[in-house]
Amino acid sequence: MEIRERLDDQEITEVLALVEAATDADGVRPLNEHVMLHLRYGGDPRARSLLLRADGALAGYAHVDPTDEVEGPSVELVVHPSRRRRGLGARLLRSIMDLTDGRLRLWAHGDHPGAGALAAAFGFERVRSLWQMRRSLFAPLAAHTLPEGVSLRTFVPGQDEEPWLKVNAAAFAHHPEQGAWTMDDLLRREREPWFDPDGFFLAVRGDRLVGFHWTKIHGSSDHGHEPLGEVYVVGVDPSQQGTGLGKSLTLAGLGHLRSRGLAQAMLYVDETNTAAIGLYEALGFNRWDVDVMYAPPQ
Repeated sequence: MEIRERLDDQEITEVLALVEAATDADGVRPLNEHVMLHLRYGGDPRARSLLLRADGALAGYAHVDPTDEVEGPSVELVVHPSRRRRGLGARLLRSIMDLTDGRLRLWAHGDHPGAGALAAAFGFERVRSLWQMRRSLFAPLAAHTLPEGVSLRTFVPGQDEEPWLKVNAAAFAHHPEQGAWTMDDLLRREREPWFDPDGFFLAVRGDRLVGFHWTKIHGSSDHGHEPLGEVYVVGVDPSQQGTGLGKSLTLAGLGHLRSRGLAQAMLYVDETNTAAIGLYEALGFNRWDVDVMYAPPQ
């Protein structure tokens, strides 16, 4: 077992190969976008990577992210498909618990039964579910109507980063995984091949940014399917909530994704966010898949 603050190029290559093998075997990527970005760009200096080797080859990987100081580190781990059912997942998790004093949150993407069994073996409880919802873009889609005094434009790189970060922090003040984004987090995504400012919509009232809808298109070469649109992030300044701006922004982004010739759109939403789920269901979305978070009992 090796614990790293940062990975070198060879280690990154090994981890990415392991992730692709697991994705092919399970049909879902075992690490979220945040972790994948940190892998490719060198990592968060506060985070830790655990590398588990067997017979000289990388058999397992775990990422410990200190995002939420209140709830505890967020953890994602993966074992190579050819090395499973040998206790390596348990060994990784025991090392993580030693590293974090047992205070952690463990993600299982796609609610994989192996992850559920590992969590149960350690007495962890299911504490959060993140739904993936989808809708057809061939289905009817209402036109968007903005609140009075609000106009829509697209994101301008080099100009809109600071105001966007302020509105994002305010809109997601109780959601540290999103609300704590830094300039580095934003700029990393601007460097990604999928980034398209024409699909990044900003709602402005006068000169003030009051909301946004950032869309994303997943390419078939990276995800093993036809291109898929995503409602990546929708945020509304607290002062504008209750005006219908969130719905208008969502519709504007969906219209953009449909104009790109896409057949489907997806989004992620917390199972407990019943208001958002109600809105998305009214817009034609249905539950497609679920990611689950486990944690030790309090």
